[in-house]
Amino acid sequence: MAFDLLYAATSAKLFGTCLRVLKDRTAAEDVVQEAYIRIWLKADRFSVTGQSPMSWLIAIARHLAIDRLRARREAVGDTEDAAALEIRDPAPGPEGRAIAAGERRRLDGCLDELESDRAAAVRAAYLEGDSYADLAARHNVPLNTMRTWLRRSLMRLRECLQR
Repeated sequence: MAFDLLYAATSAKLFGTCLRVLKDRTAAEDVVQEAYIRIWLKADRFSVTGQSPMSWLIAIARHLAIDRLRARREAVGDTEDAAALEIRDPAPGPEGRAIAAGERRRLDGCLDELESDRAAAVRAAYLEGDSYADLAARHNVPLNTMRTWLRRSLMRLRECLQR
């Protein structure tokens, strides 16, 4: 009778917790069952320390679900197909490329609003990785002047991109 009341009051929450971790309904159901067995066997170990009983139950279920997830990953890691499962194309998809192209056009338009030497310095510093000292020498200006050019240019670019 007591177990029936406990199950009725907590099963949905524990199942949701396990399902969120495992993303597999059958595995989550199995883990919830294991969790109730462990809860029943360790009920005498629960101590009131400020932690709610529900938090204790959720912690048990969550830890079992994480253990199951780790075991699943280790099992997949033993197969030859594990490497294939880990391969991911780092390139952006079509939507990402379209967004990046639009942002690139906006940035190029804003760079065109800068003086040509300032725009060249910004491109060289932030897109090509040139150092401030190299840019100062190339443009025949003092280092602090180059820093000022870049800082002011970035401020103008930010204003332009926010429009």
